[in-house]
Amino acid sequence: MASARHGTDRTKEADPMVDGKAEAITELMLEVAQCFFRIRALGQKTGLITSWGGGAFGFMRSLTLLGPLTVPQIAQMRPTSRQRMQRLADELAAEGLVEFIDNPKHRRSKLVQLTRKGAARYGELNAQLLAIASTMGAALDEADIRKTAGIVRQLSDDVKVRSERLP
Repeated sequence: MASARHGTDRTKEADPMVDGKAEAITELMLEVAQCFFRIRALGQKTGLITSWGGGAFGFMRSLTLLGPLTVPQIAQMRPTSRQRMQRLADELAAEGLVEFIDNPKHRRSKLVQLTRKGAARYGELNAQLLAIASTMGAALDEADIRKTAGIVRQLSDDVKVRSERLP
């Protein structure tokens, strides 16, 4: 990352097909990865990431935004296995944060929904995240942040499509 910032990257010399845009996307991906690890460390220090990992917040967020979902539906939304999401659902259910309800579209695949306790816990975690975020990026403008989020989302979708094509 540092080498790309200072123009000492030798990628172009090794492969003349690599252009500035490819280098910029590479740098962005590496910065996002580094940012992710820093976010995860902050989340662990603040309690946003629990013993279940960061997946608990995202799991509850999906249920908040989309309503009851099956475990396979939640797994499809993430780069993880159905088994991992089932374990997470079971752990959240044991804490009383989610519950399994009958699925009118499928006899065996239950829907997972937030309980009142789960909705309250999600609200607390979301408020904590917003409080942290409100103290960050003082020099950044909201429009630029939203544009960047859109770019990262588009690249993420690209990565997902490419990943699905691989065996």
